[in-house]
Amino acid sequence: MKLVMRYNALIKKKYPNNMMLLKRRSDRGEIVTCDGCGAELIKGVVQSYHGICPFCGQYFRLGAYDRISLVVDEQRFFEFNQGMQSKNILDFPEYDEKLAEYQQKSGISEAVVTGVGKIRGIDVAIAALDSYFMMGSMGSVVGEKIVSLTEYAMRKNLPLIVFSASGGARMQEGMFSLMQMARCSAAIKRHSDKGLLYISVLTHPTTGGVSASFAMQGDIILAEPGALIGFAGRRVIEQTLQENLPKDFQKAEFLLENGLLDAIVKREDLKETLGRLLDIHTFNNPKRERR
Repeated sequence: MKLVMRYNALIKKKYPNNMMLLKRRSDRGEIVTCDGCGAELIKGVVQSYHGICPFCGQYFRLGAYDRISLVVDEQRFFEFNQGMQSKNILDFPEYDEKLAEYQQKSGISEAVVTGVGKIRGIDVAIAALDSYFMMGSMGSVVGEKIVSLTEYAMRKNLPLIVFSASGGARMQEGMFSLMQMARCSAAIKRHSDKGLLYISVLTHPTTGGVSASFAMQGDIILAEPGALIGFAGRRVIEQTLQENLPKDFQKAEFLLENGLLDAIVKREDLKETLGRLLDIHTFNNPKRERR
C-alpha cells in the first residue's frame, strides 16, 4: 500500500491531469520495475503510457495485442486464425506443457497475432510477434500465420506491416521451424512482386531466424529506439572473431548509422509515421478509405 501511495504521489506531481486514469487502472495492482531508472510502477499505468516509463522514458516490452492497439484506428482490427496452435510434432520433451503454460500466461494461442486493421482509414494486413510467448520464437504455426496473412494481403492488394519481437527459431520444432524462414521470405517476395508495400518494424529484441528472414526484407524498415537487433549473440560473435565489438553493437542506433534501417521511430510517434507512409504509398489505391 505504501508503494502504491508513493507512486500515486509521483505520478500526480508529474502528470496531474492523469490521476483519474491512474485510479481507473490501479485495481490491476501488479507492480513492475523499470530497467532504466529502477522505479516501481503500477503495470496498468505503464500500459496507459504505451509501455513507456513516465520518469525516464525506458521502453517496456509490449504484447501483440498492445502493439496492434497502439497503431490501429479504434475497433478497426479483425484477427485471423486466432485458435491456431502448435503441435508437438517431434515429441520434444515437455513441449506440450510449455505451450499450455504460455497460452495461459499470455492469453494468446501462439507467438504471433495476425489480422487486418485500419491505420488512418487505410486497410492494412498486420502481424505482431509477442515476446511474452516463448520469447516470440518462430515455429511452424508462426510461419503459417504470417504466410497466410501475406497471401491474403496479395489477394486483396493490401500493404503489409510486421512487428518483429523474437529470439529466433523454435528449437522444439527443429527443421520444421527453420523451414519457416524460407516460407515467409518467399511469401514476402511474392507480395513484393505484386508491387505491394511491406513495412517491417523491429522491436526489442529481433534476433535469430526472424532477423535473418522477413524482419529485414521490408521495403521500409523501422525500429524502436534502443532495440536489440541481430542474428547471433554478442558473446558468440566476439568469441568467433576474437575481438571486442563496439559498445552499441546490434542496437538500433548502430544499425541506422550503418545503413541497415531507414529510421528509428519513437513509440508515441509510430502510428503517425506509419499513417504517413501508408498515405503516400496507397494514394492511388481505389480501395483506400477517403477521409
